[in-house]
Amino acid sequence: MSVLTKHEILTAIDKREIAFDPMIDAFQLQPHAIDLRLGYKFLIPKNWVIDETGRRAINISIDDVERHREQFEEVILKPGQFFELLPNEFVIGTSLESIEINAPNLMAILFPRTSTNRRGIDLSLSGIIDNGYKGHLIFPMKNEAGNQVIRVYPGERVCQVIFEELKSPLTIEEANLHGVSAAKYTNSDSGAYRLDKDEERAHLVKGTLGEMKEKFKLS
Repeated sequence: MSVLTKHEILTAIDKREIAFDPMIDAFQLQPHAIDLRLGYKFLIPKNWVIDETGRRAINISIDDVERHREQFEEVILKPGQFFELLPNEFVIGTSLESIEINAPNLMAILFPRTSTNRRGIDLSLSGIIDNGYKGHLIFPMKNEAGNQVIRVYPGERVCQVIFEELKSPLTIEEANLHGVSAAKYTNSDSGAYRLDKDEERAHLVKGTLGEMKEKFKLS
């Protein structure tokens, strides 16, 4: 695989092989990457709720789908508002831009900006953005600046995307098939949270990993 330079990225954007909404600006274009801006939506993990039983702890397990749905509190800021990341606090941020990778021979990798890490924000992520992906990106953010509160503003450049050319192109069907089912984040909204494959999760909970691997062995 080879990494696209800014000239190749601009050509791909012009051909709609790569698309951003809102469109990137000159600050975001790097020699061989695109900086992404922080969005307005944040997901804050919760460890308890009040319901008919009382104050109940949220204990997360891969087999408890309902608990996953109630695990986060959603915060959506307005233009001009900021978000203060408390000491040792962990949240999930979202990208301002929705991204589309429409070319059959491209994928991307998400990395933190070093300037973000230097502020004490642990954005130590690296993740694959799949061929055919359409949607916003989500990423973990943790304040590791001791007892300091870190203030961030929507629109800050916090991470970057490197585009790589695949050795051979993928069809739409091939790109959409992740494991044995469709990609779970394609066409997602900003910050959508979804679990992994239901059947796989059921086998893990029952302890029938060998049965699952036999049923879904590579043909």
